[in-house]
Amino acid sequence: MATRYAIYYVPAADTALWRFGSEVLGYDAFTGQDVPQWHPAATTASAWHEMTADPRLYGFHATLKAPFRAADDQDDAAITSNFMAFAKAHRPVDLGAWIIRPIPSSRDGRAFLAMVPAKPPGELAELEGSIVRHFDGLRAPLTPAEIARRNPDRLSERQRAYLHAHGYPHVLEEFRFHMTLSGAIENAAAIGERLDQRAKELEVVPHLCIDRLGLFRQEDSGRFRVIDVALLQG
Repeated sequence: MATRYAIYYVPAADTALWRFGSEVLGYDAFTGQDVPQWHPAATTASAWHEMTADPRLYGFHATLKAPFRAADDQDDAAITSNFMAFAKAHRPVDLGAWIIRPIPSSRDGRAFLAMVPAKPPGELAELEGSIVRHFDGLRAPLTPAEIARRNPDRLSERQRAYLHAHGYPHVLEEFRFHMTLSGAIENAAAIGERLDQRAKELEVVPHLCIDRLGLFRQEDSGRFRVIDVALLQG
């Protein structure tokens, strides 16, 4: 099976934002190691560990190009070179103030928590679209099993078209920037307030800026890890 990569927004490893996201998930995707995990006061450590199991596989990030299997003619060196060239040609996008909010999930009416821009700028959609289309050239086509895992019957017509064209249904007009902080949970609004308080305690900068991209690779453990970072310089 070909190696899987992803293009994510990832904060710098020495920032309060990165420390916040990593301790909430219990995993540092720069080091590839577990870290001591914060948990809400009203939730046990083991319960919160389970609530964050899914996002912990990917590390703290915002998806810009969802995980994809590399095409047969692509390897680490080729993908990294392409990644660096893309970043050099594109400029940063200031997202402004962030908020933590519940995002409805299709599972049992629950919601997952994520950090999102309060007012996403138009430049964000332009950058995401450029990334999606550019890196399509590096991915292998989806297999029937990969398509089936997306439950295409539950997608809209446009989402199904995007799944087949770009390997992921939530792109372009369906894209919503978010940095996931939990799996689908109950009482998401109350826990979101505790997450917001924790971010303030760590003095997380009150705005987001996509000034860099992270190239992630899936390891044998199943988790994704940062293998390179490129500053947007266009």
